[in-house]
Amino acid sequence: MIGFATDEIDQSAPTRAARLKWVVVVDGDLPAGRAANAAICTAAATSRAVPGLLGDDAVDADGIAHPGLPWAGCTVLAADAATLRTIRAKAAARADFFVADMPAAAQHTRVYTEYLEAVGSTAADSLDYYAVSIVGPRNPVDKLVGKLPLLG
Repeated sequence: MIGFATDEIDQSAPTRAARLKWVVVVDGDLPAGRAANAAICTAAATSRAVPGLLGDDAVDADGIAHPGLPWAGCTVLAADAATLRTIRAKAAARADFFVADMPAAAQHTRVYTEYLEAVGSTAADSLDYYAVSIVGPRNPVDKLVGKLPLLG
């Protein structure tokens, strides 16, 4: 399982000191709303599956709690569709990476079972992706995403 052990979570350290890096790569050609949706959906799947990503809740001066955010950071990058597919394939081939993706079918269906059917009837190499979320060792993740720009 990919994640942080309790003893390596250091919320006082800079994000670059974390052993694992979290990136979300989004199809940069998507309209802003669809891109945001794709990033958020893959991040939700990632934060549920990867232990230790989220920090403690923040409590403001009035005592109101604000749910914990990623203490080690999360970078949102842009890529074209072909690069996104390549990145996803390379990441999925690594046992030391966690990968959550959003096939395009997720935004073209309104009922979850229809999404499941659409993905289930499409060969893996024919799926188009709108976003992929990756958590893995810092240097290999950096090498995989190269010099992709921030999602703008």
